[in-house]
Amino acid sequence: MIDRSDIVAAANRIDRHVRHTPLVRLAAGELTHGGPVTLKLELLQHAGSFKPRGAFNRLLSATVPAAGVIAASGGNHGAAVAHAARALGVAAEIFVPAATPAMKVARIASYGAHVVQTGATYAEALVASRHRQAETGAMEVHAYDHPDVLAGQGTVAREFELDAPELTHVLVATGGGGLIGGMAAWYAGSARVVSVEPEGCPALHDAMRAGRPVQAPVGGLAADSLGARQVGGLMFPIAQAHVAAAVLVPDEAIVTAQRLIWDRLRLIAEPGGATALAALLCGAFAPPAGARVGVLVCGANTDPAKVADA
Repeated sequence: MIDRSDIVAAANRIDRHVRHTPLVRLAAGELTHGGPVTLKLELLQHAGSFKPRGAFNRLLSATVPAAGVIAASGGNHGAAVAHAARALGVAAEIFVPAATPAMKVARIASYGAHVVQTGATYAEALVASRHRQAETGAMEVHAYDHPDVLAGQGTVAREFELDAPELTHVLVATGGGGLIGGMAAWYAGSARVVSVEPEGCPALHDAMRAGRPVQAPVGGLAADSLGARQVGGLMFPIAQAHVAAAVLVPDEAIVTAQRLIWDRLRLIAEPGGATALAALLCGAFAPPAGARVGVLVCGANTDPAKVADA
């Protein structure tokens, strides 16, 4: 398992390539549970999500071959890898499912990557990308199941703790588990890390219940960013040791969270980016008395009209 030393090394490695994203503190009573809440606005990160942290750490931790890098993605990871590859002057080929939103495909292409749309799910796009990787010799940048990616994503928690050391609970949206795995490795019990998933994408919830990674359904509003069929094998022992709970939220609560972020902050969060906040709004997570809750708002890549005009 990765630990704090790996995350500190990652932070030092990627510091000049990523933004230290800001916090917004909401006073008691501004949200339905009544207590204060601190939002970390990682949706303001380069490429519109937390993903460049892991992408840069992976690329900067190894020698990239002449063939460049290759990745499979539901959209955000692909944009991050493409952004990192362009910044570092290497080629990138990104495989995404056919159902990936056109806006995310365009974002990936805008960074100069070659985009291949194939398969119905992320898992099928991953298989196709690995066939291609075997042909070209490019370096794979896995979306979540690699130690360099986990450590890079863990730098979010390091920043969060530096800026808000008082937090007792941190809510994190979970897909394949790279983000929450890295963040839980940083906190390691110093704050209670809570996983939040859509009801249609319960990969970590089901794994925690089964005691091992298992196949889970993929569907619903946030499937393009949180729709992993199974959590990563590297993150799961971290989750077992350091994730306090794994809760599920309905799509309706995610929409409500998106709207609240727009109404209060005039920021557009994609469904996956608003999922952690949804747990507070719908009661899936009920903080104990005296809790100091932090929420990661992790992504912004969606059609603004779908949120602002809702």
